[in-house]
Amino acid sequence: MGFQLKLLFIGAGISNLSLARLLASLETKITIIDLKDHIGGNCFDYFDENSIDIHAYGTHIFHTDDAEVWKFLSQFTNWYPYQHEVKALVDGQLVPVPFNFNSIEQLFPKQMAEGMINALLSEFEFNKKVPILKLRESKNLDLQFLAEYVYEKIFLHYTEKQWDVRPEDLDPLVTGRVPVFVGKDNRYFQAKYQGIPLEGYTRMFEKMVDHPNIEVHLNTKFHKNMLDEYDHCFFSGAIDEFFDYKFGQLPYRSLKFDFLTFNRPYFQFNSVVNYPNNYDFTRIGEYKYFLDTQSPNTVVSYEYPEAFVLGKNERYYPIINEENKRLYEKYLEEAKNNKKVTFLGRLGDYKYYDMDQAVARALSIAKLFSGR
Repeated sequence: MGFQLKLLFIGAGISNLSLARLLASLETKITIIDLKDHIGGNCFDYFDENSIDIHAYGTHIFHTDDAEVWKFLSQFTNWYPYQHEVKALVDGQLVPVPFNFNSIEQLFPKQMAEGMINALLSEFEFNKKVPILKLRESKNLDLQFLAEYVYEKIFLHYTEKQWDVRPEDLDPLVTGRVPVFVGKDNRYFQAKYQGIPLEGYTRMFEKMVDHPNIEVHLNTKFHKNMLDEYDHCFFSGAIDEFFDYKFGQLPYRSLKFDFLTFNRPYFQFNSVVNYPNNYDFTRIGEYKYFLDTQSPNTVVSYEYPEAFVLGKNERYYPIINEENKRLYEKYLEEAKNNKKVTFLGRLGDYKYYDMDQAVARALSIAKLFSGR
């Protein structure tokens, strides 16, 4: 029996690779192209000479509460059961973030710390995250003090570095995403499923595209005349680029990484250390922690946020505000008129997806496409 559909996938990141594998079980011939020389997009990793799993585009920790997403990816990898913790340098001490009881006890005198913890327990549920915005509404003076302290020491200056905005230009709702954890759980995520692919993300993706109906072409530029050869296209590149920036560029922030190797077993005491108030970089990641690799050397990356400039660097974070959402809506309306192309992924949907959200979106599209 011949193939019923010829499908073109533009971009070999986690969104398109997941979707391609999901649709490969149909009678389809799938072609994936990418301008880069590797698959995996910004999730690409490799093992260095010390067997350390280097995440080429910064630290990537998989976490999800979605059992369907976990089950799908687990077909292609075994998992190292890594539970992510982040420390931040605050007033000269490395404390857990999100801020929790341990952070409070570490930074404040005993009597102050007890007052804040008791106030938190009297107003909020144990083992839950409370947004700073909610804390700021409290009438309790201890909690008002704590909210302002966390806002200043954890959120404000980190955000200035990350987004390059003045404090007065920040949407107040953004502060709601900076929580305090009412408990002693030091983990950054409380998701049911957390881990790092045992053989790395790239190996997981290689197994994903190891299917007779899928072929991959790297170092390949997309041209719109390619669409004539296929029944449908899944485009995970920038939606504004697809439409030749006819309404203007969608703004993004970018990142620059300095990778350094040190001739010692460890550089820092934690996989990721944030620097909200010191230096120009936002954080340092140390990669050997992810798979607990034992080696005489270690590799770290210093992460510097920067403006996205077309042709100079990578798009990382969509800058979501009302003005940019209106601009994206114009492109979305244009996309609705193009029945042959489905846009997805961080750049196609102009959303910052976590990895599990990208896979969940692929699962959703696959169900719709299979049943059409």
